Amino acid sequence: MSQQNTNELDQHELMAKYDKESAFRTNLGPWGWVTLILGSALTIFQLYTALRGAYVSTIQGAIHLGAGLALVYLLYPIKSSMTKRKGVQWYDALFALAALFTNFYIIYNYERLINEALIFGFTFQDQIVATVGILLLLEATRRVVGLPIVIIAVIALFYGLFGQYVPVIGHAGYDWASLSTEMFFSSSSIFGIPIQISSTYIYLFLFFGVMLVKTNIGQFFNDIALRLTGKYTGGTAKAAVAASGLQGMVSGSSVANTVGSGSFTIPMMKNAGFKPHFAAAAEASASTGGQIMPPIMGAAAFIMASYTGIPYNDIIVIAIIPALLYFTGVFMGTHFEAKKQGILGLPKEQLPKMKNLIKRLDLFLPLVIIIGFLLIGYTPTYAALFAILTAFIISFFRKDTRMSFKEIINIFEEGARTALPVIAACATAGIIAGTVTTTGLGPKIAGGIIDLAQGQFFLVMFFTMIACIILGMGLPTTANYVVTATMAAPALLQFDVPIIAVHMFVFYFGIVADITPPVCLAAYAGAGIAGANPMKSGVTAVKLAIAAFIIPYMFVSQPILLLQNDANVWNVSLAVITAMLGMASISSGMIGHLSMKTNRLERILLIVGGLLLVYPDIKFSAVGLIIFGAVIVLQYMRKKSDKENKQTITAG
Repeated sequence: MSQQNTNELDQHELMAKYDKESAFRTNLGPWGWVTLILGSALTIFQLYTALRGAYVSTIQGAIHLGAGLALVYLLYPIKSSMTKRKGVQWYDALFALAALFTNFYIIYNYERLINEALIFGFTFQDQIVATVGILLLLEATRRVVGLPIVIIAVIALFYGLFGQYVPVIGHAGYDWASLSTEMFFSSSSIFGIPIQISSTYIYLFLFFGVMLVKTNIGQFFNDIALRLTGKYTGGTAKAAVAASGLQGMVSGSSVANTVGSGSFTIPMMKNAGFKPHFAAAAEASASTGGQIMPPIMGAAAFIMASYTGIPYNDIIVIAIIPALLYFTGVFMGTHFEAKKQGILGLPKEQLPKMKNLIKRLDLFLPLVIIIGFLLIGYTPTYAALFAILTAFIISFFRKDTRMSFKEIINIFEEGARTALPVIAACATAGIIAGTVTTTGLGPKIAGGIIDLAQGQFFLVMFFTMIACIILGMGLPTTANYVVTATMAAPALLQFDVPIIAVHMFVFYFGIVADITPPVCLAAYAGAGIAGANPMKSGVTAVKLAIAAFIIPYMFVSQPILLLQNDANVWNVSLAVITAMLGMASISSGMIGHLSMKTNRLERILLIVGGLLLVYPDIKFSAVGLIIFGAVIVLQYMRKKSDKENKQTITAG
C-alpha cells in the first residue's frame, strides 16, 4: 500500500472515531455500483435544477431527501463497528427502498396532499407513510449525524403529543395522526426552510468544496498560507490558522476540517516545537472558526438569510468583521505561545517557493469567482455553478490537479456522500423547528429565559449563550443554527436588538460548542492526530478562541460591528482597530506572555484592558488602551531591570 493510501486510511479511521458522518462502509462490494449511480444521479439532479430552476419546494425537497436517506442506509450500517463488513445488510437495502418510496409518495400524490387533504383530511394510508417516513429519517440521522439531534427531535415530538401535561410551557397537545402528517407533508416542518435551502444552495457549495479537495486546489491554500506566515515567529501555527480558515469556510464540518487540514499542519507544528495539545488546539480552533468565515459560513448563512429576511449577499458582508476579529484572536494566541516557547519561523528553504506559487495563482480563481459573483448581485446558485465549472476547467491545466475519467465519475458520488449529514440534519432540524412553530414553544422558552434573568439584558445574553452551547454540542453547523435560532434566539428578540445581531449571536455560540469541553469534538479529533490529551486540547482551544466568547456580546451591545445602527467608516474603523488591540491584549493575558512572561497581576490587567478595548465605546476603549499600555511599560521596565541584574552578576 502506498504512503498516500495509508495516510488516507488513517484519516478516515480518525474521522470515523470522532465524526459520525465519516463512519461509512468501506467495502460495499456490488452495492458500490448502486451508490455510485444513485449518488451521481442526485448530484446531476442538483446541478440540473440549479441551472434550469428548482421544482416546487416540497417536490424538490422530497427528491433530495429520498435519495439522500436511501444513500445513508446503503453507506452507513446500523452500528459503527460494522463498517468493514462486505456488502449491505438486507434490512438496510429494504430501508433504503422504503426511504425512496415514502418520499416519492409525496411527489406522486402532491396535488392531493396540498389540496384535498387540507380540506377533507389525510387518509389512514397517508398517516402510515408519514409515520414510516419520520422513523426512517430519525434512524438515518442517528447513523450519519449522531444521537444528540435525534434526542432533541424525539423530545420535540413527545412535546407535540403530550404538551397538555407539560407545566409552564405546555400547550393543548396533538394526536399522532395530526402531528405526523403535519411533520411529513407540510412545508413548515421536515420540508421547511432548512431542507429547502439544503436542496438548492447548500448542496452546490458542498459540491464546490469536494471539487477543491479532489483537484488538490485546497492544498494550494495550505502552500500560500505557509509561504506568507511560515518565516515569522511560530510560523507553522500561523500557517495552520490561515489555511484552516480558508478551507473551513467551504468544508461545512469543524471535525472534517480539523482532520483534513490537521493531518498536514499538526505534525508540522509539533516538529517546530509546539506542544502536542497546543498543536491540536490551534488546528481545532481555526477549523471551527472556518464555519463563521464568509462567504459560506458552514452553509448556515443561506438559512440565516431565509430566517432574517436579509439577503445572503448582505449577510456575507455583515459577517466579515466578526470573523476577522475571531481569527485575529487565534492568530495572536499562537504568536504569544510561540514567543513564550521560543519557537522561531521556518528556514526559507523549507517554505514553498514564491515563484512556483505565483505560477499557480489561477487556482484562486474559483474562490474569486464565487465571492465576486455574490458581491455583484448574482444568486448563490449561479455563483456556486460558475465556481464549480471554473474549478473543473482549471484543474486540467496541471498534472497534479487534473482528474482522471474515473475520478470525474467518482466526484459526483463523493458530492452526494458529503451532503448526506447535512440532508439528514436539516430534515431532522425541521421536525424541531416545526414543533417550536406549531406549538408556540419559542416565545415560551424566551419568556422562561427572561424570567430566569429577571429581565436583565446581560443575564438574558448569558443564559442564551449557555443554551446555545448545550444545544450545539454534537450537532453539525446547519442543524446547530436551525435549533438555536428557533429555540434560543426569541429571548434576545424581546429586546431592541437588530435581528441579524441576534441570529449571529446564537450562531456563534452554537459553533463554539465544537471546541467547548466536555464534548469539544473538533478538539478531540485534533488530539487524536497530535497524540495529546483531548480535554487539555479542548481547554487550550477555548483559550485560543476566546474571541468567539466575547465578540457576540460586542455586536449585540454595539451592532456597528455588524454594520448596523448608522455605522459609518469612522466609527466602524475605530471599533475594529480597538477591538483588534483588545484581542491582542486578551490573547496575551490568556497565554501568559507579552514581550516576556507575564505575572499574575499583568495577566489580569491584560484581560481587563482587552475587554474594555473590544467594547465599541470610545470611553471604555480609552481606559482599556491605558491599561494595555501600562502593562507594556511594566514589562519593559521589568525586562530592563532583569537585564541590568544579569549584567551586574556577570560583572561581579
